[in-house]
Amino acid sequence: MLWHGNAGSPATSGTVLGEISNTQFQHVIATMRDLQRESLSHDPVHGYIPFTADRLLDPGEVAERTLVDHPWLQRLRQIHQLQTAWWVFPSAEHTRFQHVLGVMHLGSRAVAALYDSLREVCPDVPSRGYVESLVRLAGLLHDVGHGPFGHFFDDQYLADYGLTHETLGSAIIRGPLAELIRGIRRNPNGRLEPHETLDPEQIAFLITRPKAATDAAGENASGGETIEPPRWLRLLQSLFSGIYTIDNMDFVLRDAYMSGYSSRAFDLDRLLNYSFFTEQGLTIHQRAVDALIRFVGVRAELFRSVYFHRTVRAIDLSLKDLFRASKQFLFPGNPLEHLNAYQRFTDWSMLIDVAAWHASAEEGKRAVGEAWQRFLRREVRWKMACQRHLVFAAGEGERASVFSDADFVEQALRKQLPAAIESTPLRIDIARHVHRPDTRGPAAGLNFLYDPTSKQGRPLSTDLLYRQLPISHRICRIYAESLDHAATLSAALDRLIGPGGGDDLTNM
Repeated sequence: MLWHGNAGSPATSGTVLGEISNTQFQHVIATMRDLQRESLSHDPVHGYIPFTADRLLDPGEVAERTLVDHPWLQRLRQIHQLQTAWWVFPSAEHTRFQHVLGVMHLGSRAVAALYDSLREVCPDVPSRGYVESLVRLAGLLHDVGHGPFGHFFDDQYLADYGLTHETLGSAIIRGPLAELIRGIRRNPNGRLEPHETLDPEQIAFLITRPKAATDAAGENASGGETIEPPRWLRLLQSLFSGIYTIDNMDFVLRDAYMSGYSSRAFDLDRLLNYSFFTEQGLTIHQRAVDALIRFVGVRAELFRSVYFHRTVRAIDLSLKDLFRASKQFLFPGNPLEHLNAYQRFTDWSMLIDVAAWHASAEEGKRAVGEAWQRFLRREVRWKMACQRHLVFAAGEGERASVFSDADFVEQALRKQLPAAIESTPLRIDIARHVHRPDTRGPAAGLNFLYDPTSKQGRPLSTDLLYRQLPISHRICRIYAESLDHAATLSAALDRLIGPGGGDDLTNM
């Protein structure tokens, strides 16, 4: 029985809860979230992730679930988030599908934290319901163009056609998914105004990283018609292309958790709580600089420890050779001209196909199929003999470094080797991670720092701790088929680029 009165005793005056007026009851119902219109997905990183259900829809309305269940999204269940690292980290079997749901969810959290300040800076911004749905769908669809093995496929296949997964994804957003996007009218926290309709072109703009300074100012680099994006949309681009984004904040948390690196890698709540828009752009309060530096550091550690793990990169070297020999059999050409076939092209479909090539009646396919069999048995040809790190600070000439070109390193290294092993099979691998955008790069100028003393925004680089972060980091590794000559290779590399620094004089 529910009572209205002092705790522990029945009410002697007033009304029981069941006797509230009909007007009060209708007000309560009107302000409650309509749970019948909502579906939930439970996530190990974010908890429950809500999205609109395909029930009780208005005429012509499309639910977010319709997009989530669409074949273009469901195919992401068959593409690993970590392109080859799951062969090294057995628990990291998560997929792009889980990631995009997480990014969609972070889109809502970011808009909740940022919308009021965005409206102050840009009074012409659409309703919160529009902005939240726009950012949520950009998060959900930002990886829709990925092929098998993710970014590796960008480099080894899509690049041949001048494409990336972002530009290909933009074409999918403008084409097969456009009408569904226009039909989205609400999200779990609000709805669009009656006169508003989501624009697929704006979603394509958000998910495509600026390639030149003119892109952020209005040039559409993703292959669609040239548009002049409104300022509020350019500011929202920092949620996808800046230093800390709804994309990289999810994948750092998710990859760290699933690989076993860390169950809570950085302070997401603090980053969001102390972020807001100013006239300059996305700005973080000085109180959260430590959290930002922690995030940048953890992301760099994941690259060194997981994404660039020595065995992961060795597997990538073998995969690169296989792709070079297999391109003519993998896919019928430019994915833009074969979107239906590309929709079915995933890690699963490709690995199933190549597993049968060794029994093919076609001689060329059968030969490369034998190599695929060794790959599928995880017979890793290349073993790391030695490695060196090089860190670049702002203003240092990274392109002039010996680490800038793997072919140059190999040629120079072989000249340092004894004649007896000068022609031994070697592979040079140079892995590069960008800690923060260079001040001259196209993605620079998206993030700023708020100084509470002067009550003004300023470049992040004015903070000493942030300025100490490197611009980029390269790992140069020498791989051989055995470790018999590892000491000789290491010594040759030292003669080429210099040994590591000396030890400290004391324990401190």
